[in-house]
Amino acid sequence: MNDLEARELRYFVAVAEELHFGRAAQRLGMAQPPLSRAIRELERRLDVRLLERTTRQVTLTAAGEVFLRDARTALDAITAAGRRARNAGRPAPLLRLALKADNDAGMLPRILSAYQREEAALAVELVLGGRGEQAQALRDGRADVALLVSPFDDRGLDFEPLLTQPRLAVLAATDPLAARSSLRLADLAGRRLPDGTPVGQDEPARPYDAADRTRQSELVAGTQQPVSDLIQIFRLIELGGVVCFLPAWVTRRYPLPGIAYRPVSDLQPATLAVAWPQDARSPAIAAFVRAAASVLAATDES
Repeated sequence: MNDLEARELRYFVAVAEELHFGRAAQRLGMAQPPLSRAIRELERRLDVRLLERTTRQVTLTAAGEVFLRDARTALDAITAAGRRARNAGRPAPLLRLALKADNDAGMLPRILSAYQREEAALAVELVLGGRGEQAQALRDGRADVALLVSPFDDRGLDFEPLLTQPRLAVLAATDPLAARSSLRLADLAGRRLPDGTPVGQDEPARPYDAADRTRQSELVAGTQQPVSDLIQIFRLIELGGVVCFLPAWVTRRYPLPGIAYRPVSDLQPATLAVAWPQDARSPAIAAFVRAAASVLAATDES
C-alpha cells in the first residue's frame, strides 16, 4: 500500500463526520462524484470497508471508527507541525496559552507574573475559546499550553492537576430548591441544562459548563437563539427555564441577587489542570507548568 496523503484523510474525515456524501462534498468545496471515487479508492488501497452505504444513509464500520480516530490525530499532527514551526520561526516566539474565560480560578495574573520570572519565559499570547476547545488547540498546534477543567479529552496530552473545588448548582433565587442548604442530583430530576439535556443521575460523568454555546429551543417560550455567554445563561436561570453547574471559583465572581448557588453532595468536583502536548520539549512550556504549580501550591499554604 502506498503512503496515505493528507488529502485522502481530509476527504474521509469530512464524510465520516457528515455521514452524507453531498454535505461532505459541499464542506470540502468539491463535487460529489470525485469524492465518492476517492473514498472507494481509499478503501481499495486499505483493503477494508470503512463505510456502509445504502440509499438512505451512510454509517461507519468498526474499521471506519478506528480509521476516523487515527485520521483526525494525523491531520492534527500535520496542522500542528506547520503552526508550531511558524511560531518558532518568529523573530520573537510566543507561548500560546489556551483557556476559557473564568476558568483560571482567578489565578492567571499571579501565574503569569510567576512565569515571567522564569529564565525560559516567553511573551504570552492568550488563545481564548469555549468549553472543550482547549485540549484540541493543544493537539492541532494553536496553543502550546492550556488551563482546562476536568473532565477533558487527554489524548496526546500530559497534564498536572492544580486545584479541585466543588461544582455548585445554579438556580433561580425564587426556585423552591434554593431554600435548601444542600442538594442531591435526584432533587434536580426533571430540570434541564442549558443545552436541553435533562439533569440525570449520570451527571457526574457529564458536568455542564454553563458558558458553552447551546440551543435553548423549547426551554423558555420564544427563545430560539444560541446562547454563547454566561450572562445570558444567568438570565435564563432567573426566568426559571434551566439550571446549570459551575465550579465554585466561577460562582464567587458572580454574586447575583436573582441567582442562588447550592452545593450538590453527589456531583463530581471540578479540577483545574495545566496541560501540554506529550511530545513537547520546550523549556518555555516547562517553565509555565512550574510557575502554575508554584502559584497554586502557595495558595494552598496560605
